[in-house]
Amino acid sequence: MEALILPGKLDNLGQIRQYVKSAATEAGLEKKASYKLCLAVDEIATNIITHGYDENGLEGKISVEAKIDEKSLTVYIEDTAKPYDPTTKEALTEEDLKKRIEERPPGGLGVHLAYQSVDKFIYENIGDRNRNILVVNRTTT
Repeated sequence: MEALILPGKLDNLGQIRQYVKSAATEAGLEKKASYKLCLAVDEIATNIITHGYDENGLEGKISVEAKIDEKSLTVYIEDTAKPYDPTTKEALTEEDLKKRIEERPPGGLGVHLAYQSVDKFIYENIGDRNRNILVVNRTTT
């Protein structure tokens, strides 16, 4: 699918979600897998916009591109915000997740949801670009 490139603004999350939902439909993902992928992309895109751009006083674009092959649907999310590797964030433990939200360590829930929602999560920093790669395996019959 052709990449969707939009300003990194929260107002554009709906368009990003629709793009990913269309890719999931085209890839033949089951409804649950489609929902989980949309949730993961939404969490990562929200973090990019909020923490990468807004909190750093930056403006930039966010690019979302879906690629479908025989085995998987891969979604690439790229931005030019301050570099941040979510794979280095210490994972929330089961104990953390059982705590009331006020008692949990701050942050990390969105990244945790993204990890739990896809089959593979990769982060790359290429020059001035952050690239989050989310992979969902397609079921074959």
